[in-house]
Amino acid sequence: MSEQPVKCVQPAGGLVEKAAPAAAAPETKQEVKMAPLARVGKPAPDFVANCYKGGKFGKVKLSDFRGHWVMVCFYPGDFTFV
Repeated sequence: MSEQPVKCVQPAGGLVEKAAPAAAAPETKQEVKMAPLARVGKPAPDFVANCYKGGKFGKVKLSDFRGHWVMVCFYPGDFTFV
């Protein structure tokens, strides 16, 4: 089966979570998980986003740029390429 091309309108994946250890038994109480927030002076939460680079669409993970300056530019609900 051939791999589907990545397009800008497909969901990228969002936040990257560390794998949690498997629970022995399912809990009856469900907890609501809050997404980590960006804070001034703290490392940004890792995420996956769509990108357009080298003439084609792809995915990029913030942690791939650890140790480098990064400017994240986004337009919610707008498909204008910058």
